[in-house]
Amino acid sequence: MRSPLAAVSALPSRIEESFRRRIAALPEQTRRLLLIAAADPLGEPILVWRAAELQGVSAEAAAPAAEAGLCEFGTRVRFRHPLVRAAAYGAGSPDERRRAHAAIAEVTDAEADPDRRAWHRAHASAGPDDTVADELERSAVRARARGGQAAAAAFLERSADLTLDPVRRAERALAAAEASYLAGSGEDALRLAGVAERGPLDEFHRVLVDVLRGRVATMQRRISDATPLLLRAARRLERFDRRVARDTYRDAFISAILAGSLAGDTGLAEVAAAIRSAAQSAEPPSATDELLDAAALLVDAGYAAGAARVQRALAAFRVAPISREEELQWLPFASQVAHEVYDEQVWDALSTRILELVGETGVLAPLPIAAAERFTRDVYVGDLTAAAGYVEEQDRLLEAIGGERSSASRVVLAGYRGREREVAQLDEATTRYAVSRGNGNALDALHWAKAVLGNGLGRYEEALAAAQPGAAYPPALSVYSRILSELVEAAARCGRPEVAADAVGRLAEMARACGTDWILGVEARARALVADPRDADELYRQATERLGRTRIRSELARAHLLHGEWLRREGRRVDARTQLRAAYDEFTSIGMEAFAERARGELAATGEKVRKRTAKTRDELTAQERQIAELARDGLSNPEIGARLFLSRRTVQYHLGKVFGKLGIRSRNELASALASSGSELVQT
Repeated sequence: MRSPLAAVSALPSRIEESFRRRIAALPEQTRRLLLIAAADPLGEPILVWRAAELQGVSAEAAAPAAEAGLCEFGTRVRFRHPLVRAAAYGAGSPDERRRAHAAIAEVTDAEADPDRRAWHRAHASAGPDDTVADELERSAVRARARGGQAAAAAFLERSADLTLDPVRRAERALAAAEASYLAGSGEDALRLAGVAERGPLDEFHRVLVDVLRGRVATMQRRISDATPLLLRAARRLERFDRRVARDTYRDAFISAILAGSLAGDTGLAEVAAAIRSAAQSAEPPSATDELLDAAALLVDAGYAAGAARVQRALAAFRVAPISREEELQWLPFASQVAHEVYDEQVWDALSTRILELVGETGVLAPLPIAAAERFTRDVYVGDLTAAAGYVEEQDRLLEAIGGERSSASRVVLAGYRGREREVAQLDEATTRYAVSRGNGNALDALHWAKAVLGNGLGRYEEALAAAQPGAAYPPALSVYSRILSELVEAAARCGRPEVAADAVGRLAEMARACGTDWILGVEARARALVADPRDADELYRQATERLGRTRIRSELARAHLLHGEWLRREGRRVDARTQLRAAYDEFTSIGMEAFAERARGELAATGEKVRKRTAKTRDELTAQERQIAELARDGLSNPEIGARLFLSRRTVQYHLGKVFGKLGIRSRNELASALASSGSELVQT
């Protein structure tokens, strides 16, 4: 609940004066009734009438307000406009407002609705009242349990206002600041942290103020402020509370990932080293302890030492019996770490779970990271429409929490879509944002976008120039590995074998350590680019086979493209067409326009006439789709079709799904009649 008093000062003076004059002209009892109605924001008529009766206001007082078109008293109490409510509340003196709240509190059932009663009692108080303050604190606990983080923050702030003891008052202000942070209100959190800091806090609670400021800075993407603050706080907290210290090290790690190459003296390497050198507990490590230590090892000792341990820690974390509160604190971290070891299924599950918990609990603080993780996932799986939705979500969220809009995700999306002009337009803004905020992750996202764009357009020198800075800072986990594969392709095509070979070596280290189909497929594709011609064909087949087992469609399409290009250069035009058709269809479906055009050009170079796909032809079967459909109609299984067309079973399954959708059928049994009666002109690809 929020008092209408908060809105009074925001009234535009002209409108305020107009409503005030109209309210002032009403009978005295009507004005008192409007004040009581305005004091209760939920508009429940029974409470309003009981409180009015307690103050000696009769039911007849409602008629003048209704006739003036200001308020209706029916099954709900409805003001004509929120400004009317605010004006009615503001027209009362402070003492009259307190009496109105006191009357509503008195008629509110203490058992059935204790929180509303406590809220009105608080606004009826003229000064400190520890009894009411205690009630509000209990209300905050209940509000948090039902997912009302903003309400919990409001209860705690008012509780602090009414607390007489200065130490308890400061602690409650700090609790209100924490609740405001969780609710996504960064500015309120900082304001209340300042209130708490002015009180007689002990050293432990003063460090917690710094932790809160660091967390808000991370949430608002003011990264240059966040990492040093959080790391210093984590070290100081070790002698007070190891669990809180570990939580703070985790937040410093997240902030350092965002800081990336712009971290200065306090970056990811320093945070990881501090975690590993921190005092160990005598108790057996928890699942979250294992996860934090494994992530620190991954950075401090490298992939070979840390990847397998991270994977084990993630598996333990997913089944650990932890509370929802712990889940909310650790899921953003776990999701980022899963991404770093190329575990797409765990990454998907964890990032999905964050969004579920946000909806259940009303905790908005993890949303910026959750939205960024889902955006990146959707880019990789080739759902650029969903990714665009997360870009809009990130913008709205950053505005709501007091942060500055970032163009980092937007420029990545433009790079994948092949939008050269849009990437150029976002270049300067992204750089300026990254540097001003100390957000190296945003700068690396720009490098990534420009490298993808350059490779898509076949401008390999530009791609190389963009990829090299991003690949120069290995601790920048979240972008470093993505850029390496771009660097291999660009360097190989620019005649820079030494650069390509070095990047392949780094990818190979990660692939051996992680061992997932995703990274092994990317590594095989990279090795094929620099391999002896006698080995390249098999490496490309390994790449498409491994990536075909994943949902990472954008990388699979690129493997098909590179294989097709290689086959064409080897003079194997028929085989090349199979790979190039698969790439072209996939790129077109995803919306990766530059790569689709590159694949179309390669198909044309094989001597095949290619009609550019448009919105008008999108629902027509492509040549490859019809070929797969005909083989399925003839009774071949997905693995048999894949073996014949040099495609993975999963790729065949994906294309059959598209065929079913275009033909409006649900099973293979319907293929024969659907193909015979289909009037769709075949798209020549």
